[in-house]
Amino acid sequence: MKVSRHAKIIELINQYDIGTQEELAERLNQAGFRVTQATVSRDIRDMKLMKMSVDGKRQKYVILKSEEEGISEKYIRVLRDGYISMDMAQNILVIKTVSGMAMAVAAALDAMKWKEVVGCIAGDDTIMCAVRSVEETMAVMEKIRKIISKK
Repeated sequence: MKVSRHAKIIELINQYDIGTQEELAERLNQAGFRVTQATVSRDIRDMKLMKMSVDGKRQKYVILKSEEEGISEKYIRVLRDGYISMDMAQNILVIKTVSGMAMAVAAALDAMKWKEVVGCIAGDDTIMCAVRSVEETMAVMEKIRKIISKK
């Protein structure tokens, strides 16, 4: 539950300018996660979220990039925890995940900002990932294999 909640937090702070713990808790509750302000406070600390100025007046939560090719350990953990298998159909990469984890894994893949990946669409346990070319699809599969194999 914590991993999928962290993935949802990543998705929410990338989508909205969230500046308070209360606002984040409200958005998580709307998304089906039953959280308290104390839980959100721990998540913010665990994820090492920082506040950044939006317009000189408001602040919003942001994720600090890790040193390893800009890939955060949080994204890697979400990918490892949710991943089951993958296959390609031309430039479409189809990734199977643990039931209920596809959206979290897709959000993690999108957050990695790989130049080869155009975007991901997730269901409950399947992700369709549009990649720029067949060759780049194979390269993305290799990147994922490397991440998965370092468990």
